[in-house]
Amino acid sequence: VQLVESGGGLVQVESSLRLSCTASGRTFSSYALGWFRQAPGKERTVVASISWSGQNTYYIDSVKGRFTISRDNANNTVYLQMNNLKPEDTAIYYCATAKFYYTDYVDTEGAAGWWGQGTQVTVSS
Repeated sequence: VQLVESGGGLVQVESSLRLSCTASGRTFSSYALGWFRQAPGKERTVVASISWSGQNTYYIDSVKGRFTISRDNANNTVYLQMNNLKPEDTAIYYCATAKFYYTDYVDTEGAAGWWGQGTQVTVSS
């Protein structure tokens, strides 16, 4: 399985970006998916996750109301719509699949199976 992220970039504060992550080599419709991020000098942590069915979502408190995770199983793609970006959102963003089928969330590194290579998001004030 290969996961490829896109959509990162350098933006001004309060701008929007939409990250995409497309999988190849295997269908991931039965896996929960997540977006993680890693800022310089910090650990990689979850930002948002969506269940395999798409019916359940999870967000960390700092992005609630600003970020939206969604998935398109027909195109093997997961998205992260990021609005009202803040400088503290600056990080490398990674998508990940759950390690096992039919889980609701992938919210820790240990729960993840496959990872993308990451895409840089920089928010300038």
